[in-house]
Amino acid sequence: MPSPSWENLDVFLQKDDKGGFAITVTIEFLDCSPNRNITGIFDEPYLNAQLGEYEVDAIEPRFTCKEIDVFDVKQMDRLILDDGRTFNIMTYPQRDGTGLCILKLEERDDSL
Repeated sequence: MPSPSWENLDVFLQKDDKGGFAITVTIEFLDCSPNRNITGIFDEPYLNAQLGEYEVDAIEPRFTCKEIDVFDVKQMDRLILDDGRTFNIMTYPQRDGTGLCILKLEERDDSL
């Protein structure tokens, strides 16, 4: 689905050196397709859920980007930040209807 004509997503996803919040990451495909660099917004919101007396604390990393950049991304492909942190992509891209989508992530622990 193309982005709305009234919205330039490249302006929304400007990198930090241009006054924006976006970063460039590398997508590494499990099927050995060539790696791809894409721009988007990475965040790690903190979640505290409580059910009765039980409480769960979790961090839920995610990456918001243009859906056209990740149309062929699949579960378990990898997202690599410029600082070297590596994440498994846990879901197919979740579209929001505006041309953007969210990739839900889980940090890899390669030390095991």
